[in-house]
Amino acid sequence: MIIKNIISSINWNKINNMIPVIIQNNFSGRVLMLGYMNQEALKITLKQKVVTFYSRVKKRLWTKGETSGNYLNVIDIILDCDLDSIVILVNPIGKTCHLKNKSCFNYKNTCFDFLYILEDIINKRKKSSKNSYTKKLYNSGIERIAQKVGEESVETILSSLGKKSNKFINEVSDLIYHLLVLINAKKLNMYKIICNLIKRNKND
Repeated sequence: MIIKNIISSINWNKINNMIPVIIQNNFSGRVLMLGYMNQEALKITLKQKVVTFYSRVKKRLWTKGETSGNYLNVIDIILDCDLDSIVILVNPIGKTCHLKNKSCFNYKNTCFDFLYILEDIINKRKKSSKNSYTKKLYNSGIERIAQKVGEESVETILSSLGKKSNKFINEVSDLIYHLLVLINAKKLNMYKIICNLIKRNKND
């Protein structure tokens, strides 16, 4: 939930009425871009739930995606301990960077970021007209996909009893891949699973 009264909580005098804003993908955790907001931009962002910056170059308010359609839908806003910068967690529509990249920061995929990317790859291969193992698996139906998860689970268990760590790593990788396919086939994603794990942890 977005922080209440966040505008009045910010020390606007300290930052000359212009707050730096870090945009982060709520699902993958990837940092997408850095922008700036004045009070009016933040008010609009809070009201419309779509990120609006203040352009220091154009000297006007600027809604990200107003020309490209690549909007940043707000999930949550987090104020830092010094009350002079914020992180906005978003669900990005399309690619954030004007250079047609997902992020304005050029860095290699992180381990957890790749799970999000892999889900996207699986979804694209499912819909693709090109033949692939993933496409064939989806065409075989959810019962076969579930069966494959079962088979990979058994192979993972058996490999854990051996001494070869590489064998175990490969089997776990196969299991996770097929599990992601099954989750997608159920019209869900890892974000839903992780949110449920967080909820269960809070209730423990």
